[in-house]
Amino acid sequence: MEPFTLSSVFGFSINWDFWSTVLAQPTPALINDLFAVFGWVILALICVSLGSQLLAVFRSRLAGDKWEHVLLAVDVPPLFIQSPKAVEQIFAHLSGAKVGVRLAEKYWIGKRQKNFSFEIISIEGYIQFLIRTESAFRDLVEAAVYAQYPEAEITEVEDYVDLVPGAFPSETHHMFGVEFQLAEADAYPIRTYPNFEYKISKDDVFSDPMAAILENFSRVGHGENFWLQIIIEPTGNDWKTKGIELVKDIISGHAGHHGSTVLKDMVAFIGNVPMVIAKEFFRYLNSAEAPEEEGHEEAVGKLSDLTPGGKSTIEAIEDKIAKLGYKTKMRALYVARNEVFNPGRCVDGFIGALNQFHVQSRNAIVPRFITHTHFLFFNHAREIMVQNKFFKAFAKRKIKVGGSPYILNIEELATIWHFPLPFVKTPLIQKAGAKRGEPPMNLPVEADAGPLRAKVRAVDISGTTSVDIPDVEPEEIMYG
Repeated sequence: MEPFTLSSVFGFSINWDFWSTVLAQPTPALINDLFAVFGWVILALICVSLGSQLLAVFRSRLAGDKWEHVLLAVDVPPLFIQSPKAVEQIFAHLSGAKVGVRLAEKYWIGKRQKNFSFEIISIEGYIQFLIRTESAFRDLVEAAVYAQYPEAEITEVEDYVDLVPGAFPSETHHMFGVEFQLAEADAYPIRTYPNFEYKISKDDVFSDPMAAILENFSRVGHGENFWLQIIIEPTGNDWKTKGIELVKDIISGHAGHHGSTVLKDMVAFIGNVPMVIAKEFFRYLNSAEAPEEEGHEEAVGKLSDLTPGGKSTIEAIEDKIAKLGYKTKMRALYVARNEVFNPGRCVDGFIGALNQFHVQSRNAIVPRFITHTHFLFFNHAREIMVQNKFFKAFAKRKIKVGGSPYILNIEELATIWHFPLPFVKTPLIQKAGAKRGEPPMNLPVEADAGPLRAKVRAVDISGTTSVDIPDVEPEEIMYG
């Protein structure tokens, strides 16, 4: 029998006998031979993928070490009435920090998207609103704040994490950390500030959700610290596409409330493998397809068939994807001296305060991870490792350490983090006084001093360098 060949115009031929023999083998032998021939390709692709990821991480760390971050304390006048809509506009303003990263810049220069950290801290009951940013975006942050709060005072301060030990266990302090995530998929929204308005008379009344949050920050006393950070990173519109697909699934009746994690997707894939194999097996036995029943059509979902709750959920999803979104990571950290350590004084209440953003048919902010977790083996050593990892991620404001970031839009972010309205009577919250102007020379000024020290820098006369002034007494430093 003549071998099967394929002639070409270039004068050579291809012999297919080898592949005809291989494909004619039983399935187990066929799989074995194909893996022997092409298995190295799969391994090579895996190695290239892992190597490229390690290279990107290595380059980004080298580039990140050169960044200079600033911590800005923001104080607003106590009687300045402004709704959370103003803070929503601040978040929209900061979307200008979005940059495109090319492959060469990612793997060679280490360029990556920079983020911001919006924080609320309580140091022995002294409450301060903070924004941490890379120095290149300081003007952007100040412009966004002053555009909505013209009389606000913004002061660069020292990082408060340096007030406590940087490693645990410590002879003087102990810590308790919580990381939060969304209970459902990113496209499902939480309850936002427009839903906190209600009527008890002719006028609308706004029940500020910040009141319940700040109440827990005011609970800490001497030797205690309670800190909250919300790290946000500008992102693209891929998450909106997933929201549109989710709306289609809800209308068709195929949607389920679940978070999209790698572990859940892997479990779902493995669980579907036996079903797929069984379907293919029965399809092979019954090669002849059964005739379709006449008049049988697949039911297609309609919007009119949904319940009022389903329609409301779709409207809420569409409202969320209509606004700008940020990759978000939210953490809370309680650090106190050993003799007064009691995280239940404020952490439990803070978790309860976040439940006011929960909507049963939509989304909620829930604790994902706590540092005090019981492990089956090497419990004490692993607990220490977890605490130090959490504290380092908190101090460095790492968005990719821990659980995967999730998407919150600017309205949701403004609901969780905004300056309280004047009727929120939280003691020791730092607020700006009257708007400042240029004072006369040699005028003595007295200012209230808090635990955060402002950074004071002096510029050399030559204009070439700037040097720190470390010996300034706290009483002489002006800050809000």
